[in-house]
Amino acid sequence: MTELHQDGRAGIDAALVQRLIARQFPQWAELPVTPVKIDGWDNRTYRLGSELTARLPTHASYVAAVDKEHQWLPVLAPQLPVAIPTAVAKGSPGEGYPHPWAIRRWIDGRTASPETVPDLSEFALAVADFILALQRVDATDGPLAGDHSFHRGAPPEYYHDETMQALTALKGRIDADLALEVWKAALASPWDRPAVWFHGDIASGNLLVRDGRLAAVIDFGTSGVGDPACDLVIAYGFFSGTSREVFREAVGQDDAMWARARGWALWKALITENLPIIDVVLADHVRQTR
Repeated sequence: MTELHQDGRAGIDAALVQRLIARQFPQWAELPVTPVKIDGWDNRTYRLGSELTARLPTHASYVAAVDKEHQWLPVLAPQLPVAIPTAVAKGSPGEGYPHPWAIRRWIDGRTASPETVPDLSEFALAVADFILALQRVDATDGPLAGDHSFHRGAPPEYYHDETMQALTALKGRIDADLALEVWKAALASPWDRPAVWFHGDIASGNLLVRDGRLAAVIDFGTSGVGDPACDLVIAYGFFSGTSREVFREAVGQDDAMWARARGWALWKALITENLPIIDVVLADHVRQTR
């Protein structure tokens, strides 16, 4: 994670963060506040000195993650094979900013990409190991999938209408009949086992790398307990060829789980009009089912 030249999205800027820190955490008031280079959409993240970050939701719909992460990150961290964010403190609304916000420990690393990960197959093994370790964590009393996870971990039916609209809009640009077959297969393969922990957004932007290896997994805002199929979507968006097969074999999971994973990947690719990913998902469906 490195620093950024832009600022001010969603009415949040470094000056606001500086005021919030000075008012609520005066022990850190003298630390420099700098926006990070690679930032998510749900939150604005600022580096606070060299060891901390301030993380501010950009909309009310993302606020539930603040309390959830503060409660559960300390529970998950000791049971996972790589670092995850450390919850340090929670801030309150103030200085014109309407939401609670969080202070976390800074985790050094570079975002996963083909340039930062020289051995994708080795990386696939590490990501699979993380997913399986997360699933082994006791899910008792964990936050059940729902609005707070944007329905990751819940049945993909929640996004059925949106998927159908996207299929109609893209008809003629994709194989809509095959895409509908993929979606129907996802809906026809329900999760029928006890809920387990899922991250909800295992994507390259949330995977940090040091020396080419997985060093940390960040942004647990969509995490919860439920169906972990959504955590397999990285098979289509980051891995390919040999590394995808290595990931598939290492992470295991049954055919129904992979059917739902393709459904999740298809939904996201449809609504973002990511035609290359749609093609990958459709090809994988044909390869795995025919």
